[in-house]
Amino acid sequence: MAAQAATIGITEPFPIFTLAHRYLLYDIDVVSYIRREYNICGVLIGSLPQAPQQNVFLGLPVELLPEEARLLVEKGVAHVVDDVVKHKQSFLSNGLSPEERKAYQAALRKQGVGAAKEANKRTHDRKKTALKQKLDTEDWNDIPEDMLRPKAGRKKRDRAEKTKDSAETSVEESYDTLFTSTTDFAPSQPTTSRTASIAGSSTEPEPYAITPTTSYPQLQSAPLSKERYSLPKVPPSYPLYKHLHTEGYFLAPGLRFGCQYMAYPGDPLRFHSHFLVNGMDWDQEFDLLDLVGGGRLGTGVKKAFLIGGQEERGQGGGEQPAGGNAGGVRAFCVEWGATLSGTLHMEVILAT
Repeated sequence: MAAQAATIGITEPFPIFTLAHRYLLYDIDVVSYIRREYNICGVLIGSLPQAPQQNVFLGLPVELLPEEARLLVEKGVAHVVDDVVKHKQSFLSNGLSPEERKAYQAALRKQGVGAAKEANKRTHDRKKTALKQKLDTEDWNDIPEDMLRPKAGRKKRDRAEKTKDSAETSVEESYDTLFTSTTDFAPSQPTTSRTASIAGSSTEPEPYAITPTTSYPQLQSAPLSKERYSLPKVPPSYPLYKHLHTEGYFLAPGLRFGCQYMAYPGDPLRFHSHFLVNGMDWDQEFDLLDLVGGGRLGTGVKKAFLIGGQEERGQGGGEQPAGGNAGGVRAFCVEWGATLSGTLHMEVILAT
């Protein structure tokens, strides 16, 4: 497993960053790796730079449930890092040597210059396409004269309409303005415009300001023992979550269906969920109407309603209960079915 992780640049244990009591992953390689190897998907919460005004399609970072983060830490493949504290230690407390800081700043500048060049190229291509669309015609008589003359030259053209020489001169000037950048007619004074500095000089363009999306390579140091074994706090439903995950299910937040988790038999991109899952303490009391409502809701959306929890054992141990596992977790499915008389009845099935 570790060898396969190394082939795509993943070093275990990898960091899970905690920020404002949320567990976040910023590295797309780590996100795809845990989805493929550990059946953990998380939830995308970041906006897309090219479409920031919508929230239908989201991007990095990925937020993990506390249960997902706890499971990865218990498996020894991840460790929890306090994002704020670690950044302060690395960037504000001389955590980086002068050479590392210079290399980091040079890398950001290189990315900014590349982004500026790409933006400049796109602008130039748009202008070139627009000019081609204006002048690419078989009959030059189809082009109005007003389009070929600048606004400043139209008044001169109207005042000197009687002379043929002035007309020819005006047309020639209009041709020049069509194939000349507008910055050539700007006042000859210093400007801070990025476009002007790029067009008026052949030197390297002013770099864009780049905001890093990951903390690599600054936070690639080995985790401290305290960080390695700090376990995220989890709700009482964690034993049931861990039990279903051990059985090979993908689990996702179940808020859409009024439950804690949705259990998928495979990757959620390929399968529909099979169970609406609620985890409880073994001696926790609950209303029978909640059980009936969950069972009917699950049947209405073509899923089974599953409840379960970890059975408390006596100090003397005891035999393994039927339907349980080594962790003492027992699960039950609630379904609704019709009898021959047409009435509905609730079936509680022991999930093994």
